Amino acid sequence: MLVCPNCQFDNPDSGKFCQNCGLSLTERVCPVCESANLLNVENCSHCGAVVGTTWQAIVSRSLLAQGSASAAVQQSTQAEVANSLKSLPVGAYLDIQQRYRLLAPLPASSMATDVEVRVLDCQPFQLSPLEVLLGYPLDEESIEAEDSTATAAESDSIQAIDLIGQSESAVKTAISPIAQIYLTLQEQLYPSLPLIHDAWERDGQTVVLLEDRTHLPLLMDLWSDPNVLPIQVLHWLHEMTELWAVLQIQHCCQSLLELNNLRVDEDQLLCLQRLYLEKPEGPLELKDLGRVWLLLFQQSQRTQLGSLAQLCQDLEVGNISALNELRSRLEAIANELQPDDHTPDLTPKAMPELPIDPANSDATPSAVETSQGAASNLNPNAVGVTDLSMNPAIPSSAADLSDSDSPTRLELGVPDEEIPGDSDDVPTVVLPMKLMSLEDAGRTDIGRQRDHNEDYFSVQTETEKLESPTGRTLHARGLYILCDGMGGHAGGEVASALAVDTLRQYFAENWRDNQLPNEEAIRAGIHQANKAIYDLNQQNARSGSGRMGTTLVLVLIQDTEAAIAHVGDSRLYRFSRRRGLEQVTVDHEVGQREIQRGVDPAIAYARPDAYQLTQALGPRDENFISPDVEFIELNEDLLLILCSDGMTDNDLLETHWRTHLDPLLNAQTNLELGVQQLIELANQYNGHDNITVVTIRAKVRPNLEQLKS
Repeated sequence: MLVCPNCQFDNPDSGKFCQNCGLSLTERVCPVCESANLLNVENCSHCGAVVGTTWQAIVSRSLLAQGSASAAVQQSTQAEVANSLKSLPVGAYLDIQQRYRLLAPLPASSMATDVEVRVLDCQPFQLSPLEVLLGYPLDEESIEAEDSTATAAESDSIQAIDLIGQSESAVKTAISPIAQIYLTLQEQLYPSLPLIHDAWERDGQTVVLLEDRTHLPLLMDLWSDPNVLPIQVLHWLHEMTELWAVLQIQHCCQSLLELNNLRVDEDQLLCLQRLYLEKPEGPLELKDLGRVWLLLFQQSQRTQLGSLAQLCQDLEVGNISALNELRSRLEAIANELQPDDHTPDLTPKAMPELPIDPANSDATPSAVETSQGAASNLNPNAVGVTDLSMNPAIPSSAADLSDSDSPTRLELGVPDEEIPGDSDDVPTVVLPMKLMSLEDAGRTDIGRQRDHNEDYFSVQTETEKLESPTGRTLHARGLYILCDGMGGHAGGEVASALAVDTLRQYFAENWRDNQLPNEEAIRAGIHQANKAIYDLNQQNARSGSGRMGTTLVLVLIQDTEAAIAHVGDSRLYRFSRRRGLEQVTVDHEVGQREIQRGVDPAIAYARPDAYQLTQALGPRDENFISPDVEFIELNEDLLLILCSDGMTDNDLLETHWRTHLDPLLNAQTNLELGVQQLIELANQYNGHDNITVVTIRAKVRPNLEQLKS
């Protein structure tokens, strides 16, 4: 099937346009000049911008052949594979299906070492055979609808069609061993580990296609940069330590010993280009990692901090043999680098499981060998957008929101599988953060079944950009309000608008300094909005279901701090690379109330009134309103998503976050377009109610200037 890159709709292989949104499935629009290009070209024919989908191909001898074949057979297999590699010039296809075209010649090899080459995906909207297997059980009807005249060549890749009706174990067996290792590790390590796109085995060789990371800078190059502070170097060492703890379970620690394999992404996160399996002569030890650290300092000619130099030496000679000891030493050095007035957070943490998110160099030897405000009215398709990106010199850092590991904090946790001799009780040193960019977009839509829109939202942002010899800093204040009204025609829409207007006026008068209002002040504002609607109900002698009211979800941002408040079932979600999607607010409804009283969720939501609100602004006086208020820190790159229930019903975000939220973390992605696509998604799957979404994208990085001072 062909998956539309715009709306993720599944189309038949023969389709030329998406059956849902009408997008062409045979061409790709250049993001720079907007000209149409064929799918089998890497660069735009008009402006030269990259438009194609590329993968990094790793060609190696089959793991099964390595483990079971005799020496003579292995020699024969290596010679056969080497001969076959010689016949693949630039433009040839790596696979029999002629989907993956070589962008560089595939060199001959004795297969003593792997061969790496970039390939162009000439069918980028087509699911790969591996992706089909990962979607087990297979949809037999959809496969029968495909071309029934499959050639013999097609059977040489993973046998997706032939596996219909087979056991799940048989399906897993069809996935090559190295692909299984990638799939296992990426659950914990993405984005440090690249996503695997496809894999197959044929003629004694294994081919793995990975997310192309050859454009990312090498760690060695950044290590040599004098502008990179010691605290950042220390953090990279910490990341390598935590990666080692996970990789050694799968015997892949060699991946950290190849200098050309260590890269850094736009968020200063240490990334692996691929996995290297350990050699059979024996397991690697921490002193091997120590040799790499010493080599990084030697080749970069970077001056080492005394305690850091001693750490590398102790590690290299084997004086440090346990991960927990190494973590403690790193944490002690981090304390040295903290400013005198900075008190580190030593709360014990544990490394959580990380979500899977489905989306040019030469080899080197192994080391061991602006102000803006906006508000929307009731226009069913109103849009509010603010773009405050500063384009910092150093990429923003992806840390965690409140209590998780991140590249902007020394999060000395352990993976789910414990390493013998190590402890979970390890400390965390949190670095001070600064805001680098703040963007937002909001949209409301009437939906497909309502005749008027009772939702209302407001986006209001004030910013101040400061530049000095020590760097750039963005100070920002944002007020984001979303309300979902109720009470019938000319009732709900009045209530939601009145609540928003009252809150905007309240915070304009009561939020004057450069810090967030406290919990008491926020509650007072919400009670004032409730009183405004309640008094109007009383004046109009409304009673029962005729009394108008509204839900509320509210976010206030001051630099890297945020306050969140809500009443009713409008929600706030947060999304980050490390933690994935999380629902921050808990709906004020009967079902949730019963669960909090200890009732089993299945029983609680079997009640006919389970989704009836227990709180809303307006129907009753302030004695019946108790808003939930909490405060969080923005210490990682993240999205905050305010939604009415037209967006959240049927677990829509929980189901489609990979396709509709994950791309929005990228600063290059148009946030307004992303919100529009969320509205379209809700209309496709829900549509029974009004739909409103406000999305906030915050980019932060460590406040290294503060550390310098």
